[in-house]
Amino acid sequence: MATKTAPTKKTRSSKAKSIVRKAGKTQRHADLSKSYNEFKNFEGQQYTGMKIGRSHKWYYDKGEWKETKITPDLWEISYAVTKRRAGKAPEGSGVPVGTEYHWYILAHQNVRKLNANNYTTSLTGLKFKLAHKRAEKGKWNTSAKTQKKRLIKLLQEFIAQLEREPVSIEFEYKGEMFKGEAVPISQTCVNGFCSEFDVSINDQHIGIIKRLTNNWKIDGAKDQKFVDAVGKEIENWNQ
Repeated sequence: MATKTAPTKKTRSSKAKSIVRKAGKTQRHADLSKSYNEFKNFEGQQYTGMKIGRSHKWYYDKGEWKETKITPDLWEISYAVTKRRAGKAPEGSGVPVGTEYHWYILAHQNVRKLNANNYTTSLTGLKFKLAHKRAEKGKWNTSAKTQKKRLIKLLQEFIAQLEREPVSIEFEYKGEMFKGEAVPISQTCVNGFCSEFDVSINDQHIGIIKRLTNNWKIDGAKDQKFVDAVGKEIENWNQ
């Protein structure tokens, strides 16, 4: 009859380490879920979900964009695609599968023709949450009427933002003069100090510039020194 041997100290140690790792992983997942779902405050407004200032990065599958011309300058558009997270969401974070959102987008689309069949395109702007539907409830958190009121308020704020005096920008960079303006994004302004601006230079929209801890950033910009020059003009206005 074969005899059983007692587990070695090494085996017991490996099992103990595995249990500790699993316990730590479970605790981290619980902490992430708690952090995501707990109530937070932003300028007197209570909210849940991802903290203000954090960001997501996504990749979009090959989608379908349709557009129909309505007037010489107005087009109807529709776009459908699956977007995929760059990387993976930490376990225990985020909303349950089946959650839905209704966003309204205010954006610039810059396009340049490359040849008969191809164009470059970039989209920069803002999106505003009008409503959401929790997976477990199966019902939108606000009525269509309330969503309409929220949209009207958003557009009124945006119009007021555009009507304010913008920040004038004028500087020389690499022997060329650049002139334009930066419109403060009012939702990022506290006591007259704003952290984000919608920027157009030499009659071309270049994006939204954001104030970071030690510098400025424009998503997609390849020349950081140019971005810094724009940021310096804004800093002079803020002083």
